[in-house]
Amino acid sequence: MKPFRFGVNMRTVVSATEWAARARALEDQGYSTLCLPDHLAPMPAPLPALAIAAAATRRLRVGTMVLNNDFRHPAVLAQEAATLDVLSDGRLELGLGAGHMKSEYDEAGLPFDRGGVRVERLAEAVVILKRLFDGEPVTFHGRHYHVNGHAIYPKPVQQPRPPILIGGNGPRLLTLAAAEADIVGFSGITFARGGVAPDFSGFRAGGVDTRLRLVREAAGARFDQLELNALLQRVIVTDDRRAVAEELVQRWTAVTADDVLASPFVLLGSVGEMVAQLLRWGLSYYVTQEAYADALAPVVARLTGT
Repeated sequence: MKPFRFGVNMRTVVSATEWAARARALEDQGYSTLCLPDHLAPMPAPLPALAIAAAATRRLRVGTMVLNNDFRHPAVLAQEAATLDVLSDGRLELGLGAGHMKSEYDEAGLPFDRGGVRVERLAEAVVILKRLFDGEPVTFHGRHYHVNGHAIYPKPVQQPRPPILIGGNGPRLLTLAAAEADIVGFSGITFARGGVAPDFSGFRAGGVDTRLRLVREAAGARFDQLELNALLQRVIVTDDRRAVAEELVQRWTAVTADDVLASPFVLLGSVGEMVAQLLRWGLSYYVTQEAYADALAPVVARLTGT
């Protein structure tokens, strides 16, 4: 198992001054990574916001959790990502996903293909990105993308490339992540039917075990090189874990309180109890939502020594 590290998924921005101060505060709390999601919704665009965060800090890594592959051509993204890696002195983590919210596609006038097609397109994009990060001219002719003798400038600082995270929940996407990513992200709660139907199949302990086995088998000999990531949905300090779990299932009606207490995607209890929960699963990289950064900070300190 790799050493523990932690990140925060940010969603709000007020001003450059306030944004930079929050990035420095996360760095001071011992967090490894400041992340941003990628939605056509009321939240900042990830790449420029990450550039400001990197400029305001010294050690904090910056990452996407995760970019919707369908919003950017891989040749364009490769140049933007490589530039951000250079300007952050090699601190970029490039998180990628296949997209799932049909409403965003509809608003932008983009076709929303079935999941298998979106994952197939992401697989081609990853091949193109990796080859472009090498710095040599790339020619690629796939079903979805065509690149003709294209090279990017600048080359990324990190070699052979910035770490690639592929995150999601479905078997196709996790198989792709196991084969191609450096970091495999487990999202826990996902949304089916174009982003309107919550799916908790990957949230329950049994579902997590199934997905971990799938990744291990698909990765084969490279499994030990992978970093395994989970996106925390709640971090709540309490002296009554079950009572809080019972409150959560009033909203998450598809799961039970026992499901919540056993899941790696929710931390409830004292610092010691949260640490015990994290040690149980064998995952090493956890990202929490912005609202829970302060609650998780003592756990970060305990497990990273910061």
